[in-house]
Amino acid sequence: MAEKTNKIFISFALRDRSAHDQLLEQLREQTKFSFEEMPVKQSWEPSWKDECRETVRGCDGVIGLITKNYVRADGQQWELHCAYDARMPVLLIHGDSDKLPSKLPEPVGDREIDAWTWPTISSFLNRL
Repeated sequence: MAEKTNKIFISFALRDRSAHDQLLEQLREQTKFSFEEMPVKQSWEPSWKDECRETVRGCDGVIGLITKNYVRADGQQWELHCAYDARMPVLLIHGDSDKLPSKLPEPVGDREIDAWTWPTISSFLNRL
């Protein structure tokens, strides 16, 4: 990864906009980081995929908000593929209290998904 930018990419499914907004509010209140995202998800467009890859790689780490909507969120899946391909630090957190499906698509698959708590998020940010 290049020099530190103090920038975090927030990956989320479009159907999880309200949870995303809540997370962003929490992060802005408690950190000095800036945040990037791809609010329009056009995973079928090669130009969108290229822009997404560059945006993700321009950040210091990624927080992925994982809910039951992840299964159908092709754009979010691409965002996380970009992060893992670039070997970036990624924190996956539960985005709601609904039980997740037993099998999630890659790149999340069998990766650990942490509880959405400030100590978990703060610990991740402090390691960047």
